Amino acid sequence: MANFAKPENALKRADELINVGQKQDALQALHDLITSKRYRAWQKPLEKIMFKYLDLCVDLKRGRFAKDGLIQYRIVCQQVNVSSLEEVIKHFLHLSTEKAEQARSQADALDDALDVDDLEADRKPEDLQLSIVSGEKGKDRSDRELVTPWFKFLWETYRTVLEILRNNSKLEALYAMTAHKAFQFCKQYKRTTEFRRLCEIIRNHLANLNKYRDQRDRPDLSAPESLQLYLDTRFDQLKVATELGLWQEAFRSVEDIYGLMCMVKKTPKSSLLMVYYSKLTEIFWISSSQLYHAYAWFKLFSLQKNFNKNLSQKDLQLIASSVVLAALSVPPFDRAQSASHMELENEKERNLRMANLIGFNLEPKFEGRDMLSRSALLSELVSRGVLSCASQEVKDLFHVLEHEFHPLDLGSKIQPLLEKISKSGGKLSSAPSLPEVQLSQYVPSLEKLATLRLLQQVSKIYQTIRIESLSQLVPFFEFSVVEKISVDAVKNNFVAMKVDHMKGVVIFGNLGIESDGLKDHLAVFAESLSKVRAMLFPVPSKASKLGGIVPNLADTVEKEHKRLLARKSIIEKRKEDQERQQLEMEREEEQKRLKLQKLTEEAEQKRLAAEIQERRRQRILKEIEQKELEEAQALLEDTEKRMKKGKKKTLLDGEKVTKQNVMQRALNEQVKERQEMEKKLQKLAKTMDYLERAKREEAAPVIEAAYQRRLVEEREFYEREQQREVELSKERHESDLKEKSRLSRMLNFKEKFQEEVISRRQAEFDRIKTEREERISQIIRARKQERDIKRKQMYYLTCEEERIRKLEEEEEARKREEAEKRKKEQAERKAKLDEIAEKQRQRELELEEKAKRMREEVLKGPIAPPPEPSVAPAAAPPAVAPSSGSGKYVPKWKRQAAEVSGPSSPTPTPPAAESDSWTNRGPPQNPDKWTSGSSSSRPSGGDTWRSSRPRPGQR
Repeated sequence: MANFAKPENALKRADELINVGQKQDALQALHDLITSKRYRAWQKPLEKIMFKYLDLCVDLKRGRFAKDGLIQYRIVCQQVNVSSLEEVIKHFLHLSTEKAEQARSQADALDDALDVDDLEADRKPEDLQLSIVSGEKGKDRSDRELVTPWFKFLWETYRTVLEILRNNSKLEALYAMTAHKAFQFCKQYKRTTEFRRLCEIIRNHLANLNKYRDQRDRPDLSAPESLQLYLDTRFDQLKVATELGLWQEAFRSVEDIYGLMCMVKKTPKSSLLMVYYSKLTEIFWISSSQLYHAYAWFKLFSLQKNFNKNLSQKDLQLIASSVVLAALSVPPFDRAQSASHMELENEKERNLRMANLIGFNLEPKFEGRDMLSRSALLSELVSRGVLSCASQEVKDLFHVLEHEFHPLDLGSKIQPLLEKISKSGGKLSSAPSLPEVQLSQYVPSLEKLATLRLLQQVSKIYQTIRIESLSQLVPFFEFSVVEKISVDAVKNNFVAMKVDHMKGVVIFGNLGIESDGLKDHLAVFAESLSKVRAMLFPVPSKASKLGGIVPNLADTVEKEHKRLLARKSIIEKRKEDQERQQLEMEREEEQKRLKLQKLTEEAEQKRLAAEIQERRRQRILKEIEQKELEEAQALLEDTEKRMKKGKKKTLLDGEKVTKQNVMQRALNEQVKERQEMEKKLQKLAKTMDYLERAKREEAAPVIEAAYQRRLVEEREFYEREQQREVELSKERHESDLKEKSRLSRMLNFKEKFQEEVISRRQAEFDRIKTEREERISQIIRARKQERDIKRKQMYYLTCEEERIRKLEEEEEARKREEAEKRKKEQAERKAKLDEIAEKQRQRELELEEKAKRMREEVLKGPIAPPPEPSVAPAAAPPAVAPSSGSGKYVPKWKRQAAEVSGPSSPTPTPPAAESDSWTNRGPPQNPDKWTSGSSSSRPSGGDTWRSSRPRPGQR
């Protein structure tokens, strides 16, 4: 791990490694810097380092490195500069999305490239072998290898960002934006598995948020901005789930939205509620819950009518028609009537749960199936004026199905209405939050309802009807479908009927036990007598009486009608005023609740402080009492030991009563009571023993006599039953013989039918057997081919491994030879260097010996100057001769002064070989430092060296 004095140095080092192509080393260097404890204080260069670090992570597809770096960076800048973390995460998301889009644009076969069940699952070895053996096109395979890794990395990026931002109150908007992008990713590429996992991740984040309420940066869901972000995220989740067709996940999303609303106890905006109920209608329709579907439509109609000011009359009519048709599509019978108590309880809980989701608050004491029912919904639609807003065809259909009695022409009246309704529908121009309304989806349910109504009405006027006639009355279905519908209706006690195919008729009426009709025979007889009396003495027409009594009936009815309309408008206004007042009261109650909650919290804090003080005091008292009890117990044990040994009384008369003495006396009292109780029990046991023995002696002869009487009675009963069984057996035998003679005429037909069935089944068996043998043969051939392919693969892999092993052995042998050769060369080079060094050392020793000899010659005796008769003796400098003769060292400045003042005396010059040796030795062996003259062969650097170093004795 490299240590950098400044973060900028690490960035420079990373750029240098990137320029030479070592991106992995650059990433590791930046990772070590980011995770180091040395740089835990935020500074501006760290942001640039994070940008470069994330660029490398994206290029190398290292999601784990990116996650570690972001976690460390969050720790650094959480409390100092959160906006920096936001910019870094946005940059990371932008890079990952851009890379995935580039890979998608480069791949031509995108559909095949994303053909992966789970982006988090690794590729299996079987898939790799299959891709080698199969004839897959190279282009498709390259597209898959290009696109799939980047989409996996993009999905891992979304997960990482959501995990980092899950409990950060300052980056809630970024968390919501990331969730929206992840939802759009799943929607665009149809990633159902990842969508389920994403919903579960977000759900767990909210659950942990509620579970751990003491976190430092926990988001406050009571804040309007936070609540709106969380609701927008859940609604986007709900929309994507319905678009992907994941209806179970959509229902769980609805439950999440409802749980969030219950948690904060606030109602979201009307636009969001419209989306909520529109998605509920789709979910309940897909799940075949027509009743909840109709209630969701009713709530949606109420919201649109009350809050959508731009709603046109056409769209309102279409929505009202959908509500009425949805309510009519609900089956007219209760499926839970014949259910058990457990099923009824489950149904009640389910209705309560669904009612809460839809928005109807039911009390648990009422039956849910009674509150949410088809009849209650229809009456609500009529009273709220929903039916009056619907189209004319829907109104006519409602009246025909619910109020009119036309058993013979019900089908002919309903069929044209259903044809008109099936053509209605379309998109809503003034309600964009609603999906496209198509009334044709209710036509099959309405046809089934019409069939049930027709059967119900026909059962009231007919007891028996031919199947052909009933089929003509039902133009929607064939009789087989009508028979299935009637079976469901009979099972739920809606219609009492049965079909006799032998006679070709349908029988209506009460098909239960005949004794059931006797319980109300008197009421039936009274009704019959009343009908006979009405036929004998008809009641005069009411019109004449009313005409005589009320001459201006039409005017009165018109006035009453106007009065009722005015009253209805007044009631509507009162309802609006009441709702407005209720909203104001709710707002005031909310303010009061907040104040009360604040006061309650303060009182709770005071109470908790007082409780803490009281608990501390109680704890001290308990510790004192516990200590005293322990001491008393110890003393009691010692006393018991002494009692056992000495058998002396521990308490004496006049002794001071203490806690220990009281404990001892109580113990003695308990021992005495226990002994007395044991004596009483022994006496009682002996008495009970005597009494029980006497009872048994008296009861023994009575039991024996009763036993003998019972034997006689059972023997007589057995003989009677045996005789009765013989007589019944004879009667059954005679009836069986008669039945056999009656059925013997059908024996030939039975045998013929049996032969036909057996022959048909034999042919079918032969055909299936042939197909099975062919399929088995094909499977055998396919497996044989697969085994051949696997053997070829194994042979190829074995050969390849053998070749690679031989290459590795040859490479190792070559490396060993090169290493040996290198060692030999190094040994020879070392020997030559040692030889050269030895010669150099000998040469240096010789030169040192020569120099030593010369110094000795110079120091031992003076050198005689050559004879010069023409020169006067006074010409010799006085300073040089004594110096030469005495052998002392003469400084350079004196020698130069002597040379300037007069002619220098000649000095002996060493031989040429010796001069060369001195020159090769360098400045330390220069002979000029022992002579006063200058030599022409002396190197120019000699004087400089001598002047730079002080001589011995020089100051």
